[in-house]
Formats: sequence, C-alpha cells, structure tokens
Amino acid sequence: MAIRFAKNRLAGAALCAALAFFAPAMATASPAFEAMLQQAEVVRSSDPAQFDALIGQLNASLASASTRQREQLDYLKAYQLAYSGRFDLGIEAARKLFEESSDVQVRFRAGALMVNSFAVTRDFASGLRYMNETLALIEQIEDPELRHHAWSAAGTISNHVGQYEKGKQFAELMLATEPSARTRCFAEVMRLESLYYLGKANDEIDGITDIARRCSEAGEKIAANFARAFHARLLSDNGQWNEAAILLVPHLPEVEATRYPRLIGEVHSTLAGIYLDSGDAAQADAHARAAIRFSASMVNSAPLVAAYRTLYESALQRGDTAAALAHHINYAEADKAFLDSVKARELAYQEVMTETREKNQTIELLNRENQVLQLREQVSKQSRRNNQLLLALLVVLLGTIALWAWRTKRAQVAFRRLAETDALTGVSNRMHFSHRAEEALAYCRKDGEEVGLVMFDLDEFKSINDRFGHATGDWVLTEVAKVCADVCRKNDRFGRLGGEEFAFLLVGCDLPSSVALAQACRKRIAAIDTSPTGQVFTVTASFGVAGTRACGYDFLVLLSRADDALYQAKHAGRDRVRTHGLESDTTEVAAT
Repeated sequence: MAIRFAKNRLAGAALCAALAFFAPAMATASPAFEAMLQQAEVVRSSDPAQFDALIGQLNASLASASTRQREQLDYLKAYQLAYSGRFDLGIEAARKLFEESSDVQVRFRAGALMVNSFAVTRDFASGLRYMNETLALIEQIEDPELRHHAWSAAGTISNHVGQYEKGKQFAELMLATEPSARTRCFAEVMRLESLYYLGKANDEIDGITDIARRCSEAGEKIAANFARAFHARLLSDNGQWNEAAILLVPHLPEVEATRYPRLIGEVHSTLAGIYLDSGDAAQADAHARAAIRFSASMVNSAPLVAAYRTLYESALQRGDTAAALAHHINYAEADKAFLDSVKARELAYQEVMTETREKNQTIELLNRENQVLQLREQVSKQSRRNNQLLLALLVVLLGTIALWAWRTKRAQVAFRRLAETDALTGVSNRMHFSHRAEEALAYCRKDGEEVGLVMFDLDEFKSINDRFGHATGDWVLTEVAKVCADVCRKNDRFGRLGGEEFAFLLVGCDLPSSVALAQACRKRIAAIDTSPTGQVFTVTASFGVAGTRACGYDFLVLLSRADDALYQAKHAGRDRVRTHGLESDTTEVAAT
C-alpha cells in the first residue's frame, strides 16, 4: 500500500542533517573544555547518550569557559532541547543566540537550528522568515560545512512546504562542493525525499541501499533508517511487500535505540501498511499501535494518520465493525488535522513569499527615494524649471508608495479572510472557530460565566449529494449556514467544522438556553424551502448540546461531549436534539 500521508516523514532526519556538521574553527581557550566541545559536536546526532553525558560535564566545567565557548555550549544545549522534542525551549534558546551573539558563525548556526525546529513544529511561516535571514549571512561564512548547514536547513523547510524542486536544488548544492561523509549522507537523504515526492525516486531505487550504507558508516543512524524507510515505501508501492519488510525489520532495534519519536513512528507506520497489504493483520495492528504510541506527542503527523488508517482497515477486513468505527473516528480526526496543517503550510509559504516581495519593493522604493534626495541636492542650484521637475518626480513616488500600500493592505485582508473563512458558506472555518471559541471560554472561565456548545450534523447529507448532485449539496450547506447564522447573538461563535458539521459556542447561555437555541436552529433547518434547486426534499439535522457547568471550560472536552450527544441523536432517529449527560430526548424541550 502506498503510504498516503508521508510528506513530513523526514523531519527528524532533516533536523539532524542540517545541524550535525562540525563546529567552526575555535579560538584559543580552555583546552579541556574545548576538547569536550569538539567531542560533543562529533557525537551529537550519532550517539545521543554520550552527547547528553558530555553536555552534563560541560555544564559542570562552565567556570573555565571563554565567552565564545559559552556561546557554543549554549548552541549545543539548544540543539539538545530540539533533538529531545522540546522544540519551544530549543527555539527560544537559539533565538537568543541569533539576536544577541556578535559571532556571525554562532548566529548562522542558531538560525539554521531555528529553521529546522520551526519546520518540525509546523510553524512554517516563522521557519521561512528565519531561512531568509540566515541565508542572508551566507556570504560572510567561509567554512564550507557551515554553508552546507544553511543549505540543509533551507532544503529541509522547502521540502516541508512542498517546494521539492527547491529542496532538491539545495541538496545538490551540498553534493557539488566536496562534502564530508556526514554531509553527503544528509544531502543524499534530503535529495531522496525530494525525488520521492516529485515521483522520480524509482529511477534511483538501486542506489538507496548505498545511501543507507554510507550514512551508517558515517555514524548517522537516523538518516540511514529514513533512507531505508523511503526504500521500503518504494518497494511496497511496487508490490514487493516481503522485500520491504525484510529491509526494515532487522533494523527496528537500531531505530528504537535512537529514541527519536518521529523516526520510530515513521518506521512502525510504514511496516503496518506493508503487513496490511501483505495480509498479516496481526503484525499490521501491532506496528500501527506502536506507531501511535511513539507518535502521540506529534499531532498532525503523517505516521499517526497512517497508523489509525491501518487499524481501521484491518478491523474492516476481519469484520469487527465496532472497532472499525472507533478507529475510523480517530482516523478521521487525525486526517482532518493533517489536512488543516497542509493548508496552513501552503498559506504560510504564500504569506512569506508575499512578505519577501513586499520587502523587496520597500527596498526598491527606498533606493528610489534616496536617488530623488540626491537629485534634489544637485538641482537645488538650478532653475525653477528643474525644481518643478523634482516636485513632479516626488509626486509620482508618493503615488507609487500609496498604490503599493493600498495593494499590500488589500492582499493582507484577503489572506486573513482566506485563512479564517470557509470558502463555501462564508462562516468561520474549523481553525478560526476553534481559536475564537478557546478565547471566549478563557474569558468566561475568569468571570464564572456559563457557556454552551451546540454541534450539529446534517442528516443523510450524502444521500442529497448522491441523488441531486454536489451543486445541490453545496446549496444546502449555504442555506443551512444562513438560517443558523440568523439565530446567533452578537457574542456567539458559529463555524463549519468540516463536511456537513457545524457548531455554535453560546456565551452566557446555560444548558436549557443552549437546548432552546438548538431547537430553534433545528426547526429553521427543517423549514428550508428546497424548491430553488428544482428538487423537493427535506433537510434535517441532528444536534448535540454540552455546557460548561457539567463539562468544564476546556474546548476540546466540550466539543467531545457535544459530539457524543450528537452521536446519540443520530442513533435515536436523527432530526432531534440530545444533551450530554441526559439519556432522554430533548427534541421537544420548549424554548426559554
């Protein structure tokens, strides 16, 4: 089976790839401290246990270190935090070095660390911004290994945002400049990733074994096993499941010994798919559960989505519908989160590219303004005619600036609306609704104000699409959004969660009031006149209601409870309202 969700598979290997180069030449300082620093640089990606021990020894000997050595140790500690998964702390430590260090090489390495950490944490906008700032320093860097450092970081985040041609180009820059064995390893694996998603990796499948071997010889076990994972996926895509399993299984102890969750989750999810395709459901389930266990801390990750999908398909194959339903719920939630992250990744790339163009335009405008000022000095001694010409040039420049500012503002508004609004219905999308709901819940928690959450799902919506077409289905979704938006008060939140699911967050509403609003919305939906579509049919919805008095102010908990009630409404016959914690049907509760 071709593993569908693999686009962020190389995050851990790429992080190590961009960061595991030798340190720049050192100034004379404490020889013993310097020796430990150099040793830590050598083993940081190949021997995590020894690296951790050396960092402890360096911290204990800090009093003997020079300023430069302290900054290098600070960088290694930032790397340690990122490698262990504490990216927020690692990014903060690297940011401090980037902003405060007077050593351009330290700033350069810290910038590359942030680029890769932001890539792993899915903050692509910040990563791309720091990529531009870091690459701007490259002309001041003479050490070729440090240049490789920056190209590796740039290639990593380019692959993450789907710019695989750029990722391939950065990898080939590294390979073209006589890299060390480790650098070659990282560059080859990064290039392999780019080729895989460009659909060109099959042309070089015979060389992947050599890539993994060279990485192993260089001591880079993480990169070596990511190469094997890509190799196994290619074999599996070609139907060679046995060969794919034989390639990965012997290296499982080595993979788990790296203690790197993303690699471990990746390999287990790949094996789960392989075993499912080859008919070994027991092994597929075991590896899928292992992938979930190691990937639980990495929300929106491809291994997590692939593992849930394997469990779901395995349960279907053995006829266990209850387990299949439970796994499908997890799979659907993970899949939605992953797709949201893909959209956010694309928006981040467009946003940063727009910012870059705006900065270039600003620089160009400033250059023009400087030219005008210089011209003013020259023509100040000339006649009135020359002065009038200068004034005309200034007017043109101001008009250009005004036009640029207006276009920039319009683009910003358009991007913000695109990021926050559901394109079909015009209401908040899931990401924006969740953000606004969490803000409202936090505010109401402070004041002790009750909040209700109403979640509803259109009944038999797939049947509407199947019978009358997707254009009619889209019309229904738009009409439902209109009639329900009219029910909202000024401070309420309303959004589309995805598909035919919608939700209200009702500020200042107790549970009976929330039920009353749900009833009103249910009746409005049932009253929708479908004749404009040229078809006559009834639109109904099932509602689930939860309140903070019983469920607390945590948004995800509140949404889960409302979803449970919605599930009960569906199973009780649809077109009704159910309240979390009540067994009876609340469809006939009168509005208050």
